[in-house]
Amino acid sequence: MLSEQSAATVRATLPAVGAAIGEITERFYAGLFAAHPELLRDLFNRGNQAAGTQRQALAGSIAAFATRLVRTAPQDSEGRVASRPQDRPDAMLTRIAHKHASLGIAPGQYEVVHQHLFAAIAEVLGEAVTPEVAAAWDEVYWLMANALIAIERRLYEESGGDVWREWEVVERVRETEDVVTFGLRPVDGAPVRDFRAGQYVSVRAQLPDGARQIRQYSLSGAPGADVRRISVKRVPGGATTPEGEVSNHLHARVREGSVLELSEPYGDLVLDDAPGTPLLLASAGIGVTPIVAMLAHLAATGHDAPVTVVHADRSPADHALRTDHEAYAAKLPDASVHLWYEREAPAHARTGLADLSDVPVAPGTRAYLCGPLPFMRAVRAQLIEKGVAPADVHYEVFGPDLWLAHA
Repeated sequence: MLSEQSAATVRATLPAVGAAIGEITERFYAGLFAAHPELLRDLFNRGNQAAGTQRQALAGSIAAFATRLVRTAPQDSEGRVASRPQDRPDAMLTRIAHKHASLGIAPGQYEVVHQHLFAAIAEVLGEAVTPEVAAAWDEVYWLMANALIAIERRLYEESGGDVWREWEVVERVRETEDVVTFGLRPVDGAPVRDFRAGQYVSVRAQLPDGARQIRQYSLSGAPGADVRRISVKRVPGGATTPEGEVSNHLHARVREGSVLELSEPYGDLVLDDAPGTPLLLASAGIGVTPIVAMLAHLAATGHDAPVTVVHADRSPADHALRTDHEAYAAKLPDASVHLWYEREAPAHARTGLADLSDVPVAPGTRAYLCGPLPFMRAVRAQLIEKGVAPADVHYEVFGPDLWLAHA
């Protein structure tokens, strides 16, 4: 909980900090990487840094956490403001912690971040950062950091403690022009911890310039399978976005027999398939990967409640894992499939963008979304209009989460 004095100070200074948070995070990263260039080379996503999306996500997360801490809340007998569940963004913290655990973040690194973040705050806000203001925001930072450290410690304990393990590529399947599936087995031949449908692993790849960049890829095969599968979309460069370093490296250089470093499975978008629960699984583009794993799990476990499958893509040829997507759905006793393609739609699909206005949604449906943010925002809004509870709509963002941080 946040002390009453700090809550009042944060509440009073939040508008000024919020207005400057973009500049603060920009200077924070500049100072951090100047002092620790190895972090940019071997830990942080250089593409996200170049595009500025990581700065946006960090700024939004800090602002969201502070805002919810200082919402009007009851005080305890000692005058301290208690953080109610609805005032503390636990979903955001859990999501960040899973990502951190997949990267191997250690508690000591929060000290490094604190040093450079508060140096940036002082540099941007100047004399406005009085000792009282600094102390209040320091309290906010360590509430957030310690909450993350606690979650990450639990995740490490559950995974056995080791972050990285070598896996050999035993299969390489080209799904579409820009998506390849890699099947992997551990090099040491030892047992592996199973995963839950919807989770991802980190892949650490050594690039030609010596950097060891890390990216997360959803597990696209069924839980419990002997071979662990990831499906990687090659990310081309654009006018305002850099080329995907790791995805292009994997496409160009990784073949059967290659060895990759993978983390344990992490991620909080996991399927809750309680008996009798209607499900809706909506995806667009490469967002299909965790959805296919969910469908594989449902088919294997004999889920008999209604399952509504929604997917949107550019064309059938661009629809990665299309055969598996439709085949797993066909194995379910009460499933309906709704497909939209921007072009070349076959007879059983529709042309254009996904539109759920005439898609039946059963009462009590639990929904799982994965795809570009505009797609997920639109689907979420339509589901809520159809009576789906907001708490029952779950999603996964590939890359920095620019949705929850600003929600």
